[in-house]
Amino acid sequence: MKVLVTGGAGYIGSVMVPMLLEGDFDVVVLDRFFFGKETLKDVEGHPRLTLVKDDIRWFDPSLMRGIDAVIDLAALSNDPSGEIDPQKTLEINNRGRVRIAKLAKKYGAEKYVFASTCSVYGFQDGIVNENSPVNPLTTYAKSAVLAEQDIMPLGDDKFSVTFLRQATVYGLSPRMRFDLVINAMVLYLWKEGKLKIMRDGTQWRPFVYVKDTSRAFIKVLEADHDLVNKQIFNVGSNEQNYQIFPLAQMLAEALGMELQYEWYGDPDKRSYRVDFSKIKEVLRFKPKYTPKDAAKEIYQALEEGKIRDDIKTRTVQWYKYLLEAHRIIKEVELDGKIL
Repeated sequence: MKVLVTGGAGYIGSVMVPMLLEGDFDVVVLDRFFFGKETLKDVEGHPRLTLVKDDIRWFDPSLMRGIDAVIDLAALSNDPSGEIDPQKTLEINNRGRVRIAKLAKKYGAEKYVFASTCSVYGFQDGIVNENSPVNPLTTYAKSAVLAEQDIMPLGDDKFSVTFLRQATVYGLSPRMRFDLVINAMVLYLWKEGKLKIMRDGTQWRPFVYVKDTSRAFIKVLEADHDLVNKQIFNVGSNEQNYQIFPLAQMLAEALGMELQYEWYGDPDKRSYRVDFSKIKEVLRFKPKYTPKDAAKEIYQALEEGKIRDDIKTRTVQWYKYLLEAHRIIKEVELDGKIL
């Protein structure tokens, strides 16, 4: 099977692509490489890997020829980065991804898998499942809901569309992110021995390890058409719904540290617990890793210098840097200093 992975050099993609190659898939990565190609350095040059630098909004559609399945990860990721330019977020995360899905169907692909998010649930009392009403509170979440609605009707007996609403992802990745809750907590325990926790610590959030969510996408590729067509799956496990303050305590304990902390910000408006029974029952998906595993893994990688804390590990800061650099270059060009 030949798989197109959009955003394949990103946080999840750079973990998933090597897993696909190990599973004997042929892989085409379509990415702007805003964070560089080095995230795929361990597999670059692989005989079954093709890297294409382009944008989902305007790449040459002929790229879709021969593609059997699409894993659509390309997006301006997370809630804060989605608010930098809301219209741009909708352009990429909704319209760009709808374009991908339509082209996949037009060129004969059999499967399309959309990387959605549990943040579509926003703030909810009780436990939500795939049939619960959505309550998106941010542009990022709203764009995911719109894309789901626009892409769902494309599914038919020859083309399956599947939507994976992922819990908050955590864990080690070649494109490391320290703007994700668990990863950030481990970083600050390593750097400062204490945490800053967003008030009031009682907010609920579901979590899933980056390798586990990658396995979920691969399970969809391997599943029978009728099991996954026009289906939404929450990706995670019921055991990994955590309140933020107890989560912080658990991570410190896993590292053998006493939790020291200070509060910051206004109370988080996002709070939701998610039921993951469907993906467990239908796809036999069960996560292998826990936040404790990730805490030890990330801490050790920091100790050994395998990963480091820099601007590229914080999506919003890096996007803002790129935008400012682009603005300065354009101004210089207009002044006639660079032609």
